[in-house]
Amino acid sequence: MNCLAEISAIQSKLSVFDQELGASNAATSSVAAKNSGVPVNPQAKALFDQMMSQALGRLGMLGTNVGGNGARVATPESLEPLIASSAAAYHVDPNLIKAVIANESSFQTQAVSPVGAQGLMQLMPATAASLGVSNPFEASQNIAGGTRYLRGLYDRFGDWKLAVAAYNAGPAAVAKYGGVPPYAETQAYVANVMDSFNHYQTQ
Repeated sequence: MNCLAEISAIQSKLSVFDQELGASNAATSSVAAKNSGVPVNPQAKALFDQMMSQALGRLGMLGTNVGGNGARVATPESLEPLIASSAAAYHVDPNLIKAVIANESSFQTQAVSPVGAQGLMQLMPATAASLGVSNPFEASQNIAGGTRYLRGLYDRFGDWKLAVAAYNAGPAAVAKYGGVPPYAETQAYVANVMDSFNHYQTQ
């Protein structure tokens, strides 16, 4: 996912959300919003906080050194058998699945990015549908779909790092550059996922 697009999407979504809520003191809200950049309506502010948390988590990957600084979130016990099942079904290392989930959603089953990616492995609706995922917020479906997609990328490029890069930037970008695309976000994403993978390998 492109985190810069997510930041941009936050602004447009919050604008629409505030209009729909119809704050009772529109003039005051408008002045406060212009001064602070944060909606004063409690519901809008809650949405703002959630969306910014997700987007800034991704933005934090930009500029990360090549050594990686991947997420090291503990895997919820309830997800362990689901990850193991998909790992066995699609012949993907379960620790790599954990690493992708950790960096995509921090194991939050209801995670939604400002550009619409959903669930644990942050599947876009069209991608989810193509993978047979009818409910991306259902953990087993999301993990199975995301793992199947990751495996398909590996089968195409023959390298797990390239598969991870394609998961982030899209397979067209990896094919275009013949390797990890020269995007700061994608290069940091690959480094972070592999850093997380190495962490989970030692657990």
